Amino acid sequence: MTRPQPAARDQFRVFCPITTRWMDNDVYGHANNVVYYSWFDTAVNGFLIKRGTLDIARSPCIGVVVETGCRYHSPIGFPQRVTIGLRVAGVGTSSVRYELAAFRDDDVVAAAEGFLVHVYVERATMRPAPIPPAARAAMLAVSPMSGIAREPDSP
Repeated sequence: MTRPQPAARDQFRVFCPITTRWMDNDVYGHANNVVYYSWFDTAVNGFLIKRGTLDIARSPCIGVVVETGCRYHSPIGFPQRVTIGLRVAGVGTSSVRYELAAFRDDDVVAAAEGFLVHVYVERATMRPAPIPPAARAAMLAVSPMSGIAREPDSP
């Protein structure tokens, strides 16, 4: 079986810088696998908050994680700078699939790649609901199919 090549930084649309912490390292001296999922969740929710489509305390409709995955290419550990790249791979009526990559320091290829699927639900009932129009527009704007140039790395 051939191992897939890591994604390149220029394949992503939005970037979220992450500061590694001492506690991210496991006994093997690199970031534990669960830390990558935390980074991915931080990037997705930061993206939604920055665009004004998520108020974590009051939004009546929220995205809940229903599926995740990650492929590791090379280790990341403290102290290293990490940038999470984000793009939207698909948007349905009530679900969205984000693709993410963790880039070590200034590397142009990903150290890890993953995905996260949100299903939107009404906060009060936790029943599926359509993605709100403003959130859908923000998601579609960072889809590779949108034709919009990628955003620069930002603090």
